[in-house]
Amino acid sequence: MVRMKYKLARQVLSDQVVKTITRNLRAKKEKILRATTKQMKELAAVSRIIEKEGIPKYLVCKKLSGKLGFGLFLHPCAKPLVKGQVIASYSGEIVIAPQNVEDDCAYAFESLSDMKLTKEEQVIYNKKGKYHPGRLYALYIDAVKKGNFTRFINHSDKPNIEPEILTIPKNPYGLTPTPLEVVYIVKRTINPGEQLVVSYDGDDGSYWGVMNIKPFPMTSKTFRLDPSLNLIRS
Repeated sequence: MVRMKYKLARQVLSDQVVKTITRNLRAKKEKILRATTKQMKELAAVSRIIEKEGIPKYLVCKKLSGKLGFGLFLHPCAKPLVKGQVIASYSGEIVIAPQNVEDDCAYAFESLSDMKLTKEEQVIYNKKGKYHPGRLYALYIDAVKKGNFTRFINHSDKPNIEPEILTIPKNPYGLTPTPLEVVYIVKRTINPGEQLVVSYDGDDGSYWGVMNIKPFPMTSKTFRLDPSLNLIRS
C-alpha cells in the first residue's frame, strides 16, 4: 500500500542545519518547549513502529473520495486516543528557502520562520540567489517524497490533532537530540473509527487553494470507519 513506503520516523538534521537553527534561535532569543519524559517515551515507541511497520496497527489509512486523497483513522477496535498523547513526528525533507515565496506544495510544514543566514549559509541553501544580509528564510519539512503516516492526516478547521514544536534533549530512550522537532499531539479525545485531522491553514487560510480543491468542511466525523473498515460518510 502507498503508506508503507513512508517510514521516516523522525527528522534527520545535518550538523549544518542544526548549527543554523541553533544560531537563529539564540539570535531571536526564542525558546522551544522541551519535550517531557512522557512525550519522549511515546515518541520513541511510535518511532520504532514506523521504522519497522510504517504505521501502527491502531491506525488505518483509507482512500477518500475525489481529490481528497487519503485519510488516517483510528481503528474501530482500538482504544480512544486521549488529549496529550503523541501521534508521531511530522517528517520529510528539510528545506531552508527564502520566506514568503509562493509554494504550491501541500505537504510542506513551515517549522521556523524569520531566519537570517550568513553569506556562507546562503551559498549552501540558496545557491541561485544573490546574497542579501537582510533576506529572511524559513525552515520547511517537505513530506512529498519521504516522511511517515502523518502526511495522510487531513486538514480540518476543527482539528483533533495539533502540532507542537519541541526540542528533544539528551535522553535514555534512543531519540537523537534535536533543537527543533514538529510532533503531532492529540488535542482532544479521538474515538474509535474517527478520522485524525489537523489544521494546515496559515494566516491567509490558503490550504484548499494550494490543493486546488473547493473548500471542504472536513471534521473528524465527516468520514468514519465501521467495524469492517468500510468508509462511511456522515
